[in-house]
Amino acid sequence: LQVHDIEFAPSLEIILTQTLPELSRQVAIGKARYIGITGYPVSVLKKCVERSNINISCVLSYTRLTLIDDTLLQYVPFFKKHNIGLINAALPCMGALTNNGPPSWHPASDETKRQCANAAQYCKDQGVELSRLAIWHSLQYINIDTHLVGVQTTKQLQMNLDVLRNSITEKEETLLQEIQEKFLSKVKNHHWEGKEIEKYQEGMKDKI
Repeated sequence: LQVHDIEFAPSLEIILTQTLPELSRQVAIGKARYIGITGYPVSVLKKCVERSNINISCVLSYTRLTLIDDTLLQYVPFFKKHNIGLINAALPCMGALTNNGPPSWHPASDETKRQCANAAQYCKDQGVELSRLAIWHSLQYINIDTHLVGVQTTKQLQMNLDVLRNSITEKEETLLQEIQEKFLSKVKNHHWEGKEIEKYQEGMKDKI
């Protein structure tokens, strides 16, 4: 069982004193085997692990170990020390690192989207799909237990499997280095922590 996006809770205390204890009871009666937590701010995931009296077996972090954000790396030793499995999700950064670009709701800054679009166009001009490079890049981090990538078509699935099984070409490796230097380095680790929560809280005011 996973507690999804724990940063959206009114307070971490609710997760620690209500949610996790209830999940622990479900494990005790055999309805689940393990407990996990997910979220965007890795610091919040770390704080939850530090303060929890309930054993947390895995952590899912999304878009924090990609071509434009490697924040998760600084937390890997902590999670490994606590014997917690790491799931790195959204390797193409929720569509930002694809030739088609992100959906309209993507929370990244305009500058981040612009540089990703520049990288995508550069890849298109070379006949390469940007997400192939993004996925391969993230797969190189061996301290991650599982990488999670969403797909919309069987063509995307086949492409991802090809990267996993056969790597990328020398041309693509060169192209990857070029887009990092020309575009993506300009927005490295420009996160959007707090932006989605603020939007969520504003939306909830209308419903109270």
